[in-house]
Amino acid sequence: MRTDPAILAVSPDHTSVSLAGPGGRPRDDEIDLFGITHRGHVRKTNQDHFLLAMVHPQIEVMGTSLPSDCPLPLRGTRLGTVLLVADGVGGAVDGAEASRLATLAIAEYVASSFRSYHAAGAGRDEEFLTSLREAALQAHDRVRAESVANGLGTMATTLTLGIGVWPWLYVVQVGDSRAYIYTRGALHQITRDQTLAQDLVDSGAIPADERDKSPMSHILVSAIGSEEATPVVSRVDVSERGCVLMFCSDGLTKHVTDDEIAAHCVAMRGAEQLSRDLLQLALDRGGSDNITIVVARAPIASA
Repeated sequence: MRTDPAILAVSPDHTSVSLAGPGGRPRDDEIDLFGITHRGHVRKTNQDHFLLAMVHPQIEVMGTSLPSDCPLPLRGTRLGTVLLVADGVGGAVDGAEASRLATLAIAEYVASSFRSYHAAGAGRDEEFLTSLREAALQAHDRVRAESVANGLGTMATTLTLGIGVWPWLYVVQVGDSRAYIYTRGALHQITRDQTLAQDLVDSGAIPADERDKSPMSHILVSAIGSEEATPVVSRVDVSERGCVLMFCSDGLTKHVTDDEIAAHCVAMRGAEQLSRDLLQLALDRGGSDNITIVVARAPIASA
């Protein structure tokens, strides 16, 4: 992963990333979205889930005296775009159920939170960031309540959620699934892994280049449904056309490096092609875990 200080700026509290560049708000039909999930070659089940969605205000007409050929503005302009990856924790009782419940909880939040999107669009970021943290904590409470109600013991999942309200992508992180942005020839990891290995790197106990090789790299210190969930919210500027957003579970990053992800982004022809190529690379190298990849891009407009 390459970081160019000329285009990357992180606020002191690590909650905001600016990748400044020209662009215009893309239309719905300009946004290239694709998601894929695979159980891999080793796991018996797939405990991952993903969600891709666009959010619009919509009018449901219950009755009218207007003639049938009189058009009504039934759907408004897109409020936001949603990308989500949830990776059920394999050591928990039912990671698949935990990731399913978390995804449903977020979908319900998205459907009922139009006010928050307008707050973000109006520049009231703190209100929106607070609502996103609350959404993650609601998912956490729902998973824990289900565990207790059914006597299942601990169920847990990661949650990496992105909501695009142009020109920003707001990202909520719990666990070690990842969100990346590729722009201007560089790949940047938006999220921070909430793992014991990352904590050791941050404290200086181990060097950064040993993080992914550490036996502590997959020990979560925060997860939805576990004893502790600590949602971290960040935002990244996505106004530059052609930038690539990729969310993934660690089933991909166990086998594919950041440099390889960047190289595939350079050769990207579309969201589906990039997702399938990265999935195949992880499978070819053993596919030791469930693999989920979500990709979004607003291509540079043709002249």
